[in-house]
Amino acid sequence: MTVKNNNIPFDKMELYKKIIETVPKVELKGATMPYTSHNGHMFSFLDKEGNLGLRLPTKERDQFIAKFKTKLCEAHGAVLKEYVLVPESLFANPKEITKYFAIGFTYVSSLKPKKTRK
Repeated sequence: MTVKNNNIPFDKMELYKKIIETVPKVELKGATMPYTSHNGHMFSFLDKEGNLGLRLPTKERDQFIAKFKTKLCEAHGAVLKEYVLVPESLFANPKEITKYFAIGFTYVSSLKPKKTRK
């Protein structure tokens, strides 16, 4: 999918696409806000500034926050309790970030699929 009408920095969008390509079952979604989901559960997104948020299970989330000295994501004034904010240095390191992207995919794959509207 081509994400349209956003002001996300081009380099961040390209990095995000490369990360997504590492998991064959995942595709880029979102007309204006790029994100990924599986079985109806979103597990990554880019905000309008190009910050990457990843959804991780509790243990990995806590370890990630401690290891990379980061925090939970915030969107529209709310804290997204299962999403970590990926530091710039990690986002720019494809080999390292793809491990966490895969963990997020595995996590949402373990959740009960959401019913679709179709």
